Amino acid sequence: MTHVGVVGAGVMGAGVAQNLAHSGHTVALVDRDSDAIKQALSGIETNCRMSRLLGGPEIDAEEVLGRIRADTDLLLLEDAEVVIENITENWQLKRALYLELDAVVRLDAVFVANTSAIPITRLASLTRRPRQFVGVHFMNPVPMKPAVELIPGHHTSPEALETVRELLGSMGKKAIDVNDACGFVSNRVLMLTVNEAAYLVHEGVADAKTVDEVFRSCFGHPMGPLETADLIGVDTILYSIEVLHEHFADSKYRPCPLLKHMTDAGLHGRKSGEGFYPYGPSATERTAPAAGGGAVRSVPVN
Repeated sequence: MTHVGVVGAGVMGAGVAQNLAHSGHTVALVDRDSDAIKQALSGIETNCRMSRLLGGPEIDAEEVLGRIRADTDLLLLEDAEVVIENITENWQLKRALYLELDAVVRLDAVFVANTSAIPITRLASLTRRPRQFVGVHFMNPVPMKPAVELIPGHHTSPEALETVRELLGSMGKKAIDVNDACGFVSNRVLMLTVNEAAYLVHEGVADAKTVDEVFRSCFGHPMGPLETADLIGVDTILYSIEVLHEHFADSKYRPCPLLKHMTDAGLHGRKSGEGFYPYGPSATERTAPAAGGGAVRSVPVN
């Protein structure tokens, strides 16, 4: 049993904490926002109780929550053997956090960056422990996804990489090794796809429902790119494509204005209750932002 710190109680952090606790690890969950912690714990309880109904294993919610300690104080992490960071894909926020973490967490602990696009070597350079720094790109929803990208930085030691590989194995994850590069493998491809799909809606070529239907019906994808964007978070998609655009200075990564409009409007997808589609018990219609990111028009659900 490993004592694991999880930083960030958003969708990804809560999923990582749930997966770890369900796998028998003790978890210290930290977020500066106490409301985010309450929401995360409530969501974990609901997910555990709903697991069997959704085709997953039966999970004892009380047992899982009993392995999670949550607080707003980073000192909760001082004895963690591994610390997994899951905050917003923003360089300045991550930079400030890692400087604090490096001062609090014991020096023999391994840091894991759960990042969508930022290179691991760049993040590791913020700490005194680049040999003990590993990247893991978890997929959402974390407890249900069987594989992750495992990314060593330039200085990552074989021992640190093996520690994380074993931890992932205990969580039921297949670790797929990829080299360190902005966006890694999955998001170099996925973010371009989602961004271009958003441009199709922005330009009025098709609405979101039609774009997704093409990918489901013609290519056999279980979800279309804009449904996927809602699942990941439209804001997260925007931040990731912005990182790619800044890093490569290539116009092919130019963020679609519609993604910016939706992020500013709070239309972040499933986590906010509305994105390219509405969610929740009252959502009887799917919603597609109109061309140019203007007024929203509704189309019937299949």
